[in-house]
Amino acid sequence: MDKLLKELSDIDAKIDAILAGDGALTVEQKAELTQLEASRTQVEEKIDLAKKAQVRADQRAQLQADADRARVAARRAPAGGRLTDTDLPAGVNPTVPAAPRDLVAEQRLGFASFGEFASEIRRAGMMKAPTPRLLQVYDAKEHAAVIGMNEGISSEGGALVPPEFSAKIMQRLYAQENLLSRCDQYTIQTDSITFPRNAETSRASGSRFGGVRTYWRGEGTAPTATKPGYGKFTLNLHKLIALAGATDELLRDANAAVLEQTLFNVFSEEINFEVNAAIVAGTGSGQPIGIKDAACAVSVAKETGQAAATINAQNIVKMWSRMWAGCRRNAVWLVNQDVEPQLNLMSFGLGTAGVMLYMPPGGLSAAPYATLMGRPVIPVEQAETLGTKGDVILADLSHYAVAMQGGPQTAVSMHLYFDTDQMAFRATFRIDGAPWWTSALTPYKGSATQSCIVTLATRA
Repeated sequence: MDKLLKELSDIDAKIDAILAGDGALTVEQKAELTQLEASRTQVEEKIDLAKKAQVRADQRAQLQADADRARVAARRAPAGGRLTDTDLPAGVNPTVPAAPRDLVAEQRLGFASFGEFASEIRRAGMMKAPTPRLLQVYDAKEHAAVIGMNEGISSEGGALVPPEFSAKIMQRLYAQENLLSRCDQYTIQTDSITFPRNAETSRASGSRFGGVRTYWRGEGTAPTATKPGYGKFTLNLHKLIALAGATDELLRDANAAVLEQTLFNVFSEEINFEVNAAIVAGTGSGQPIGIKDAACAVSVAKETGQAAATINAQNIVKMWSRMWAGCRRNAVWLVNQDVEPQLNLMSFGLGTAGVMLYMPPGGLSAAPYATLMGRPVIPVEQAETLGTKGDVILADLSHYAVAMQGGPQTAVSMHLYFDTDQMAFRATFRIDGAPWWTSALTPYKGSATQSCIVTLATRA
């Protein structure tokens, strides 16, 4: 770096010397200045790259040092305090690891499985004090409040679950069949996030993108200035809490792997159910705004004389026609299972024959989902029963924004269900969501509004 800085200083001195002369610059001086400026640019680029490389090296060194010292501090000194550099054997450098780091083990705090961790918490609860093993991974002074197993700690306490196990719950929420995985997702560190939102409500000329207008003009003719209109879109995180209890018998007798699988299924399925319910029909009060009653949703009326609690081909065709063309390639049908018997019998009339409108699963190259108008049909418990608005929803969920504060934060305690001899497992998930669209869209040609969300009105 010093050599590069000296080279840059020499170039600057030469440039200053040329510019210090009296009179106009000669052709030779101009050529030399051009060459010096090019050399100066090259040296500046090298200096910039060297600075960035040094920053990266310093960051790696700091992270390594912090991790190594944290591992040293996690060990307990004989007197009960933290180990310091003077507590280590002579010649041992605490910033140099004795062996390659096992990142997976670090994320699990040394536990082979979640079941093994839960069993250790059970033992601590019986002892009414952290076990020696827990003391190795939780600093007693800094984490006594969250260990939640000493006398006097309230029922709000609980041992924080190792991050590797908490992440598994989030992985299940992102599974292909879950609605969250289909949404436009943002991970934030604060309690809210505000986006600029396109104010477009019509595709008519002069209204697209909230007011942009284009003109065909001849040479030398200036167009009228236009600009897009934007509004604000804010998501404020809401807290979803899941609680589950495991009996002392289960913790004592169950295989650790079985226990882990059981608890993960309980949490991931329950959180997934509530998140799906909010995406479909959330009220927006203390929870996300659902798509069923969103301000931008289009509702298709029933056919004249249509019987109650029915769905026919005309309903489906009209719903498809109200889905904005730009959203069709990502749209899915969300249906209540009560709807499926009528979908299986649905067809278009064609002379004396007919064409199936609904393709059952496996009917088209063994697709995982049934299809309707070529798009997947996904049964969800949260859809309304047959005949009620929301029993069939056509939606492009990539136009539904979701903000999350990372994944679920999990904890465990022996206090909450102490009277029933159970251990309490808690998962907290902070999330909010709402459609990007503020209203349905008036098309460029035609009068029937279109949207990224289309529902079928109640057929009573």
